[in-house]
Amino acid sequence: MAGDTAVDRLRRICLALPGVSERVSHGEVSFFAGKQFATVDDHHHGADRLAFWCPARAGAQEQLIGEDPQQYFRPPYVGHRGWVGVRIDLDPDWDEIAEIVRDAYRQVAPKRLLALLDP
Repeated sequence: MAGDTAVDRLRRICLALPGVSERVSHGEVSFFAGKQFATVDDHHHGADRLAFWCPARAGAQEQLIGEDPQQYFRPPYVGHRGWVGVRIDLDPDWDEIAEIVRDAYRQVAPKRLLALLDP
């Protein structure tokens, strides 16, 4: 939509998933489905990016970073647990972003919510 910010677009993608709530966590907009599955990185600690962090399936972090290290990165604090950082300030492919968000959701959402996503 015209006038949307990157965070607005991310918010719409996240909130379209079953049972998702939004709240601030550690000073950043974050999305939860039982557990946290996406958090905005709005120039966190002076970083030069607007991005989000999310859990990734096994091997996905390395694959994404290897394919496009300008778009994807290993975020601080949670990168060692397989989370991936995804820039949203470099004109990303929003269909790909939506797919990454859905994958992250699947990593943490309870079975009752997953049943609503994948009937």
